[in-house]
Amino acid sequence: SLAFCLRICRHFFMKTKQQKQTILNQLAENLAKQQAMVFVDYKGLKVKDMLDLRDRLKQVGSKLVVAKKTLLSRVMKEKGIGIDLKGMAGQIGAIFAFEDSLAPMKTTNTFAKTNENLKIVGGYFENEIQSAATIVAIASLPSREELLAKLVGTLAAPISGLASVLQGNIKGLVYVLAQRAKTNF
Repeated sequence: SLAFCLRICRHFFMKTKQQKQTILNQLAENLAKQQAMVFVDYKGLKVKDMLDLRDRLKQVGSKLVVAKKTLLSRVMKEKGIGIDLKGMAGQIGAIFAFEDSLAPMKTTNTFAKTNENLKIVGGYFENEIQSAATIVAIASLPSREELLAKLVGTLAAPISGLASVLQGNIKGLVYVLAQRAKTNF
């Protein structure tokens, strides 16, 4: 009876070596394709919120992976990334950015602002380990499109100002000529 219970517990709660190897292979594959990573503490996050976050990340070409810290640390160490995941508090999830390295940071930061149970705890960006504060700061930067729009606006401002000045001078000239024409008649 005790042996049966232990066998059942092992079956449901302990992963076999083959299962662990499958997880390690998937993590290694994700790590090889990533452009950046964000580490989050998802402790207390509801299932529907986790699914919502995963959908949002999928839309920007990213993937949230939940794995044991030991397995994730092992894969990272094999790839030469020395990060102490065991020292991070909470339940750690890794967000892999496959297409745009900034989009998942922005998406995660926006989601974390509206959901207190998700916390950014660090990341890997530009081939360096980054602190949570750095990841949040990077996520807060304006997007490329926003910066280009500001640049266009800045470049167009002098031309717009010149057009207003010239238009004002023409209106003034027309007004003076109209007044002059009234007085001469």
